[in-house]
Amino acid sequence: MAHLALDHALPASWIDEVFQAHRQRQYPRELLFSSVVELMLLVTLGLRPSLHAAARKMADRLPVSLAALYAKVQRTEPAVLRALVQGSAERLVSVSGCLPERHSLPGWQLRVFDGNHLPASQKRLGPLRGFRGAALPGHTLVVYDPDSALVCDIVACEDAHQSERTGAAALIERAQPQQVWIGDRHFCTQAILLGLAERGAGFIVREHARHPRLRAPGPWSPSTDIDTGQVREQVIELAEPHEGLSPPWRRIEIALHTPTDAGDQTIVLWSNLPAQIDAPTLARLYRQRWRIEGMFGRLESVLNSEIKTLGHPRAALLGFAAAVLAYNVLALLKQFIEQAHRQTHPELDVSTYHLAVDITSDYGTLLRMLPPEQLPRAGPDPRQFAQHLLLLARRMSPKQLATSKRKPKPPQAKGYVDGSIARSHVSTARVLKQAALKRP
Repeated sequence: MAHLALDHALPASWIDEVFQAHRQRQYPRELLFSSVVELMLLVTLGLRPSLHAAARKMADRLPVSLAALYAKVQRTEPAVLRALVQGSAERLVSVSGCLPERHSLPGWQLRVFDGNHLPASQKRLGPLRGFRGAALPGHTLVVYDPDSALVCDIVACEDAHQSERTGAAALIERAQPQQVWIGDRHFCTQAILLGLAERGAGFIVREHARHPRLRAPGPWSPSTDIDTGQVREQVIELAEPHEGLSPPWRRIEIALHTPTDAGDQTIVLWSNLPAQIDAPTLARLYRQRWRIEGMFGRLESVLNSEIKTLGHPRAALLGFAAAVLAYNVLALLKQFIEQAHRQTHPELDVSTYHLAVDITSDYGTLLRMLPPEQLPRAGPDPRQFAQHLLLLARRMSPKQLATSKRKPKPPQAKGYVDGSIARSHVSTARVLKQAALKRP
C-alpha cells in the first residue's frame, strides 16, 4: 500500500517535470531531481539514518559524487518544494475523494495555516563552527486541510528570523471562494484578512491585542451556552473600511469554563462568514486549528522531519518538505484502513506512529527483494486505485494499528526550585526500593 501510494503521489517522471517547470537557476544534467527526492524520502521514513548513508547505499545507481549530491541539495529552490507539495496533495485528493466525504462545514473547505520553525542544526558549515549560539536553518508556513488530513501547501523561508506574516502573504494568494482559513492571532493583520476577503474566502482568526484598529463596534448579542463556555458576537468595522467587502465582519467572544494553558479566560475571534453560520459553529470550527499542532508533532515523532545534520537552509527545508510528502501518504493510508474496517470497527482510529513503524519494518525488505521493474505500480484511474487500496487495507489487522488511548495527566504545578536541586540526581533503583517499602 505504501509503495503504491508513493508511486501515485510522487512518480519520478512527474517530479522531474515539476522541477523543470519551477526551477530558476538549477538545471538537471547527470543527477535527476527525482533521485534526490527518493534519497530524502528514505531518510525521512527512517529507512536510512542520514543522507550520506542513503547515498552510499545507492552508490551503484548514483551517477555523481557525494559532493555533487550535497551541492544539488543545498541549491534546491523553495519554489520547487512548494510545487511538489501542492501537486502531490492534488494527486492524493483525487484518490481520497473516492471515500465518503467528511465536511466539518458543509459547502466549505477548511484551511488551517500556521508556521513551523526548524530546530537548531549541527554546526557543520564552516562559518558556523565558531558560533556558540543556536544556528536556525529556517521555517515554513503550512496549510493543512483537517477534513482530508492532508498538507496542501507550504512556503519555505530560508531566513529563520523572517516574519511568518511575510510567508502568509504568499499563501493567501491561492485562497479561493468557499474556503475557510483558520489561523492564530499572529495572522490577525489587516493585510492578511483583507487579502482573504478580496479573494472571496472566509476566515476565522483569533483577535490580536493591538491590530487591526476598529471603529465603534456594534452591540453584543445574547450569550449562548456551548460545551466549553458561553459565546456572544457583535458586528465590527475596520477603522479604514474598504468598499465591496461583504458580508460584514463579526467578532465572537468565548468565555471559557476552564482557562487555557496560558491563563486566558476568554478567546476572541474575527470572522467574515455569513450570518447563517452562527457563533457556536464558528467557535467549534476554530478548535480545528489545534489539529495542525498535532500534525506538526507527528511530523517530528513519526517521521524524521528535522534532520539536524543538514545545516544549510535549503537542504533542511528539503528534508522537511520530503517529510510532508511522506506524511500525506500516511494520512491517505490511514483513511483507507479506517474505511475498510468501518463496519466491524466503527470507532477505529489508526495510529500514524504504528502505521509508520509497520511500513518501515518491511519496506526496506520489499526494496531489496524485488527489482525496480517488478515493483507494483499505481494505475492512472483514481477510482480503480482506491478500490485496490481498500482491498489491501481489509487484510490488515485493526488491533495492531489502533491508537492507544491514555487518560489525561493530572495537572501538577512544578513551581520554583533552587538550581542545586534541579541539577541533582538520584538512583532510580533506590527510589523504587524505598517506595516499595512504604506500601501498606
